[in-house]
Amino acid sequence: MTAKVDRSKLIIPAVAPLYEGLNCIAYPLMRIVVGGFLIPHGMQKLFGAFGGGGIEGTTAGFAKMGLEPAPLMALLAGGTEFFGGILIVLGLFTRIGAAAATILLLTVAIHVHYANGFFAGKGGYEFALLWAVMAFYVFIKGGQHCSLDRKIGKEF
Repeated sequence: MTAKVDRSKLIIPAVAPLYEGLNCIAYPLMRIVVGGFLIPHGMQKLFGAFGGGGIEGTTAGFAKMGLEPAPLMALLAGGTEFFGGILIVLGLFTRIGAAAATILLLTVAIHVHYANGFFAGKGGYEFALLWAVMAFYVFIKGGQHCSLDRKIGKEF
């Protein structure tokens, strides 16, 4: 799936073959990174992996932040990150996983980080909003090529 680049519009026309050659991997790479970055966060929340609190610690943390009902919210957040991330990586039911991730990340950006301002370094919503927009882009694009959605010939 190579897209032709209009060399007449490039400041350096000699880079057109590079852009054309990388075009076929750019979107699948982004989709895989978006999903792949969600998975370990879900593992922290659900299983306590990578120093996470597991479902009990996540529930307690959510309750402390006022995200109620905390047990359900912990399961939904961890499940969305873990299972949604897997779906996005595989490109299987891609739009379902990406829609769930978008909603989760916007919720986190607004309810957890918004009061701290924009910058992530100060606990702000910058990072969560960036990931929400990327997940939304995956939702709009779907699995595309290099996905199981494409392999089975069906998408949502």
